Amino acid sequence: MKAVVYKGPFTVAVEEIERPGIQHPNDAIVRITSTAICGSDLHMYEGRTAAEPGIVFGHENMGIIEEIGQGVTSLKKGDRVVMPFNVACGFCTNCVEGFTGYCLTVNPGFAGGAYGYVAMGPYKGGQADYLRVPYADFNCLKLPPGEEHESDFILLADIFPTGYHGCELAQVRPGESVAVYGGGPVGLMAAYSALIRGAKKVFVVDRVAERLQKAEEIGAVAINFAEGDPVEQIKDRTEGIGTDKGVDAVGYQATAHGTEREEPATVLNSLVGTVRATGAVGVPGLYVPSDPGGPDEQAKHGMLLVAIGKLFEKGLRIGTGQCNVKRYNRFLRDMIIEGRAKPSFVVSHEMPLDQAPSAYDKFDKRIEGYTKVVLHP
Repeated sequence: MKAVVYKGPFTVAVEEIERPGIQHPNDAIVRITSTAICGSDLHMYEGRTAAEPGIVFGHENMGIIEEIGQGVTSLKKGDRVVMPFNVACGFCTNCVEGFTGYCLTVNPGFAGGAYGYVAMGPYKGGQADYLRVPYADFNCLKLPPGEEHESDFILLADIFPTGYHGCELAQVRPGESVAVYGGGPVGLMAAYSALIRGAKKVFVVDRVAERLQKAEEIGAVAINFAEGDPVEQIKDRTEGIGTDKGVDAVGYQATAHGTEREEPATVLNSLVGTVRATGAVGVPGLYVPSDPGGPDEQAKHGMLLVAIGKLFEKGLRIGTGQCNVKRYNRFLRDMIIEGRAKPSFVVSHEMPLDQAPSAYDKFDKRIEGYTKVVLHP
C-alpha cells in the first residue's frame, strides 16, 4: 500500500509499504478515505523533534472498516468511522477518568499514544491506504454511512475537538470575551468553538491574511500582530480591561511580534498581558520538553522565560495539555449532523495522497492559501 514516509528534515515521500494486518483480537483495519496534515506534523517535518526517518505520518484519520478482529463487538465491516488522534485503551485509570490523551496502557513508560507521531508509541500513521486501529471498539467513532460531511468529520480526529478543548481549559462561558492567539486551523477552531459556546466577542491574533480573513468570516475580530502589539490592540477594543479568557493555539514555535525571530514564550506572555485579572488561559498549543531547533539553550530543553510573577499577581488560572478527543468528538459529531457546526470552513485544499510532498512543502511555507490540507488515498 502507499503511505507518506518521513525521510528527513523537510522531506517526505509516498512509498510502498506493507499493508497492516490484525495483530490482536481487538484490532480493526480501516481503509482510509480522508487523512489530514496537521501543524503538529510540521514539527517533525521540519526536524524539530527526535523523529527518525521511516515514520509513517498521519494522526488525523477516517475511513471505512475493512476487517475486524474476533474481539471487536460494536463494529462491522463497512462501517464509516473517524479515529481520535489519541490511541487509548479505555480501561486504565486515566481513560476511565476521561483523560484518553494520557492513556497508561498503549505506550509503556509514557502517558499517551498517537498514530504516526514521534515518542507516541509504535502506531503507524494514517496518511496511507490502510490503518490498524487498536482497541477498535473504544477508538472508532461511528459516522453516518455515505460521503456526506466528509471534510467536516475528518476534523473530529483532532483540530475541532482540540480547538474546543482550548476553550474548555480556559472555561469559556456565554457572554465572555476571548482572545485566541494563532489563526491556524486549531486557532480558528478555538475561535469557532468559543462562539458556539456563546462568547460575546472573540479576537483572533495572527499575521497571515488568509487566516485573519477566515476569522472575520466566522464573526471574530481579526488582530494583525504585524501592525502593532496585539495586547494593546485588544485592550483598546475592551476599554483597557482585556478579555475574560484566552487561548494559546500557537505553541513553542511562536515568533516575536513584528519579526521573524522565534520567541517560544511570546504568546504565553502576551496572554498574561491580554487576559484580565482573575481570568483564565487555555493552552492546547504544543510545547515540548526538548526542541533541537530552539533559539537558545533554555528553549532547546523546554525551559521558557514566562512572566510567572505577573500571572500570579493577576490571579490567572491556566490549563494545558493535549486534547482528550473522546471527551468531545461524539457531541461535536452530532452538531455537524444536525447542521449546528460546519468546521470544514478551515479546509483550504483537498488532494490525492500522491501529492503529499508538495502539500507539506506549501503548508510549511504558508503559501498559496494553504491553511488545512485533506489527503484522499
